[in-house]
Amino acid sequence: MRNTADHHAARRDQIVQALVRVAAREGLHAVTMRSVAAEARVSLRLVQYYFDTKAGLTHAALDHLEHESAERWAERLAGLPAGAPARARVEAFLAEALPTDERSRVFHRVWTSYAVLAMTDPELAAQPFVAGPKRVERRLAEVLTRAQHDGELPADREPGAEAARLLALNHGLGTSVLVGQRSAEAAASILRYHLDRLFGPARPPGGADESRRSG
Repeated sequence: MRNTADHHAARRDQIVQALVRVAAREGLHAVTMRSVAAEARVSLRLVQYYFDTKAGLTHAALDHLEHESAERWAERLAGLPAGAPARARVEAFLAEALPTDERSRVFHRVWTSYAVLAMTDPELAAQPFVAGPKRVERRLAEVLTRAQHDGELPADREPGAEAARLLALNHGLGTSVLVGQRSAEAAASILRYHLDRLFGPARPPGGADESRRSG
């Protein structure tokens, strides 16, 4: 029974990854069930067996990309030294979300394409595609709430609003990188500028301002 379940999961993953490749290469607007079948080297009927509609298949691809991005953020967090401040954890997320390598560029292109198409396509809009960004926003707000509790974030800041602002800024900067408006390094510099105003200027390890913690 488990082997059957694993087989179906592998087939679904094969099809989802095929959609991601087609969307990254040609744009989500060019994706069809038939083009995905050709990319995955399976029959159109098999694609339709696992996914009734293009909207459902595309949403599954967004879930797949979100899961991969979360894993990469976890890897970045694991690489931080023990007891790293909240700012470092937030910077790890923002660095992952910027389109600085092929995987993050694919994520940004597919998500942005989906959002644009959903504005005029009721079938795409009906999918719960905003659930992913909401989950990320909640996780980031939790990091900021904890930072406030530990004295790393000023008491007059609202963690939920700050999380929403950082994500909106990050997404906009990511788009500006993809269209060539600025470099990834320039985008990262802008993010650091805003983090300086949220947390205060970054300090080297061991140089934390203990007076703020005790105040």
